[in-house]
Amino acid sequence: MVKNSSKNAVTDLVENQVAENQVAENQIAENQVIKYQDKSLQISIVEVMEILEKYRERIILNITKLREDYCRQTVKRFIGYRDKDGNLTEPWLKTKPIDNSNYVDMGKFVINHNTATINLLVEQRVHLIKAEDETIALEVAGLLLNDLKTFNNYTIVKNGQVNVRSLQVKISSKKLFDLLQRKGVLKKDNLPATTFDFDSEYTIKLDGLPIVPLKQKKRKIDGLFQRLAEIKVISSILSACLKTNLDTFVPEQLTELQKNYISPNLYLNFPKTKSFEFLDIRKSQRIDIGSKEILNLFKLYSANKFLERRYQVYNTETGEILSKPNFNILFENNIACRQKSISSRMKITKVDDFMKPIFDDFIGIEDNGKTTAILSKVGAKDLMRLLQKRNQGKSIDKQEILVAMRKAQTQLKQYAEKIYRDKISPLVLHVGSTGVLPKGMRTAALTATELATKYPDLQFSSAEKEGIFFEVGESIISIYNKDEYYPVKPVEV
Repeated sequence: MVKNSSKNAVTDLVENQVAENQVAENQIAENQVIKYQDKSLQISIVEVMEILEKYRERIILNITKLREDYCRQTVKRFIGYRDKDGNLTEPWLKTKPIDNSNYVDMGKFVINHNTATINLLVEQRVHLIKAEDETIALEVAGLLLNDLKTFNNYTIVKNGQVNVRSLQVKISSKKLFDLLQRKGVLKKDNLPATTFDFDSEYTIKLDGLPIVPLKQKKRKIDGLFQRLAEIKVISSILSACLKTNLDTFVPEQLTELQKNYISPNLYLNFPKTKSFEFLDIRKSQRIDIGSKEILNLFKLYSANKFLERRYQVYNTETGEILSKPNFNILFENNIACRQKSISSRMKITKVDDFMKPIFDDFIGIEDNGKTTAILSKVGAKDLMRLLQKRNQGKSIDKQEILVAMRKAQTQLKQYAEKIYRDKISPLVLHVGSTGVLPKGMRTAALTATELATKYPDLQFSSAEKEGIFFEVGESIISIYNKDEYYPVKPVEV
């Protein structure tokens, strides 16, 4: 339950927020009507992003210009280790771009799940070279290193504020040029672009555009939390099962890959450490969806933690109970799992009630159809078949089920990302950039104390206790602040 000690202060916050939201909404509408009376200019950053995503193979981005003008919003991390005195030791290997050009392929735009933030993820093909003499490493552990890439995020929008004012690009599609020109966001030499030239560099203006579309689609969010929570539970189980079950390489290869800073998934994996920048703390607004029983996805336990909380993993031959159980040994011979008796000190919550039926079904304690129902939504037929075979007491090949788990994990991730991209992230961006809920979702704001009185099963963190909440249908929208560190002065990327 939430204490009432800060009730008056929080109530004042809610009343002020409601009043400010109404004023902000009116101002936003008025400003946008004035600024975008020309219908050709009625486009948002989100819509520009969608156009660039659709035509990303026909655009190249001036990465040098982006880096020169970029204002970092996160704490910079350096590649290497720090000794006890704080001195930086760099790895014996480093990367060098294969293409010595100012341009890279247009990246992918990624909208944050619970903050009004849009990142541009840029990938670049690189050589792995020795720092000492810049000799190129051609192969490691019997693998050719001809497809290594670096991945860098550039924050386009941060907490509802534009961080990158423009992008410098070259365009190889006249259809794309015409589209951006009609939308009024394409410039050349600070003037509206009029003539298509595939050799010319154009500026895509973002500053001054609304972040979200002026006319929002009506979105229903009921049922989305349930689906996302189910996916998160199963995904956590699969990740725990796959954590050390690596069948792709022998131990000697894994050692060699690690020595050369390459992960088992063949991504670059250099050690990183924080810089000694001048840092400050600011408030970052978080926007979550949940239910009337579980406030958000962060309340769910990790797979191994819940396994330890509610189950005993034991050796069927010796009867020995494992003190630190984890999912990656459940498919070993002579290992079984049973329910743990509930102690008087353990408080069973709605999170337990939600997660346990899924765990019981996946582990094989109770065939209740939960796992099958979740996996069927994403088309993970191979894993469904193998789990059903196991539940029937038939033997299954360990390597076959590990392959099926990896495939299912990808399918689950893609399914969840589509929900976020189509339903959740547009809502988060709207609230974070305008300060109000979309029309059709308007409802009275509640304090944590008021919400806990209505739904006593909800659990609140200290930050959430200071937030405001909206009951929309069967869902709860939470808005609260969390501290985050950021550099006081812009630093080089």
